[in-house]
Amino acid sequence: MSWRFPLYARFLLWFALNLLLLAAIIGVLLRTEFRVESILSSLAADRVQPVADVILAELKTRPRSEWTAVLGRFEEAYGIRFSLLDDRNQLVAGVPLTLPESVLRRLPGPGPGPRGGPEGPPPEFGPGGEPGRRPGVRRLGGGPPAAFFRTQNPLGYWAVVRAPLDSPERGGHGRPGFGRLVVFSESLGGGGLFIDFTPWWWAGGAVVLVSALWWLPFVGSITPPVRQMTVATERIAEGRFDVHVDDRRTDELGRLGGAVNRMAQRLSNLVTGQKRFLGDAAHELCSPLARMEMGLGILENRVPRTERERLDDVREEVRHMSKLVNELLQFSKAGLRRDEPKLEAVDLVPVVREVVMREGGDHLGVKLQLPTTLKVQADRELLERAIGNGVRNAIRYAGSSGPITLAAQTEGNHVLLTILDEGPGVPEKDLPRLGEPFFRPDIARSQETGGSGLGLSIVRCCIEACGGSVVFDNRKPRGFAVRLALRPIDS
Repeated sequence: MSWRFPLYARFLLWFALNLLLLAAIIGVLLRTEFRVESILSSLAADRVQPVADVILAELKTRPRSEWTAVLGRFEEAYGIRFSLLDDRNQLVAGVPLTLPESVLRRLPGPGPGPRGGPEGPPPEFGPGGEPGRRPGVRRLGGGPPAAFFRTQNPLGYWAVVRAPLDSPERGGHGRPGFGRLVVFSESLGGGGLFIDFTPWWWAGGAVVLVSALWWLPFVGSITPPVRQMTVATERIAEGRFDVHVDDRRTDELGRLGGAVNRMAQRLSNLVTGQKRFLGDAAHELCSPLARMEMGLGILENRVPRTERERLDDVREEVRHMSKLVNELLQFSKAGLRRDEPKLEAVDLVPVVREVVMREGGDHLGVKLQLPTTLKVQADRELLERAIGNGVRNAIRYAGSSGPITLAAQTEGNHVLLTILDEGPGVPEKDLPRLGEPFFRPDIARSQETGGSGLGLSIVRCCIEACGGSVVFDNRKPRGFAVRLALRPIDS
């Protein structure tokens, strides 16, 4: 007995593996690219610090009159604002920027002293009041700390770096002054200075791509059998039971495929048995009906003339029964011969003309619109039977409503033979059921000319036995159409 691995378990296992893969990728990114504490602020502070070092180094070599121009170059490069403030937050160089109160409260003093007071910043405290590192403040290589803040009013992002205000103009003598280099951006990216989102986009795209590639084999192993079973069940719904799907899988799809195969085989046996029973029953009924007709003919010469009207009624009922039995025979023969049709090249025009004359359509003004040379692949007997029942159906229900037209043309890889009438058509709700054995629309049931419900079934069986297809639909504004699609044969 083969070991089965349920589809539900496969989904769960694959989902768990996908989660583990994503967790591993995120873990690698956190270790290589990000820092655990204050991710965004730390990233921004780390990125601002090197640029601030470059700016401050250049300012040391330039007179104060050129400091605004230096900051202007960086503003133009990044598309954000730079400002240099003194220890009283007064503008020294760059564009005017006013630090919000919420930022000032969180900033240390600008002086260089180690323990705060007027000469230096206050100590930085971590959680629990112990000395530590303040979130968003980075001290790299002993250089000035860079702090990063987000404010709501005004909405924006601020980077503040402690800056020495000494310059060559002061001759480098005495105690240098200290201020703040302030960088402001309305967006988190800050022109690429604060946060560079490009690696993030690449990382997200890589995650999506890896996930897609990870799931692709699994999804690819499911969709083909599902598609195959969908096509098979559609063919079964159309009455075509010669289908087989792959049932070698060891999961639910394999079991479903086996069930579809068994269902198709059982339905085929049931339908074939039904048609064989109908054919046998109809064949057995032919003999007693023939004897009844012969007996009625003999009885006609022996009954008085006053009783012959009743005898004619009985004869009409016998003839109706004979006609029904004949249709049953045609239906069963068409269905039973589907698997072994004798297909050959058939000239369509002579067949159509012969059928129309036999059905009496030439006296009813049936119009033919047929190319002179048109050959199809079909069994001639089945083709005649299908066209005859189609023409008979049109004459029965629409013979007095207008002309009946038989038209043929080549469309793509098939020949389309259409039987058109000007009758009332069929209710839209009944169109899908046309062609089912013994089905008659309500409009046919209410008329005295209503048949047995086998005419269009015979049309469908015969054409499908020839390898073609049939479509029944209504015409606009009125009328009904039977469209027979057959395989063409090049002349």
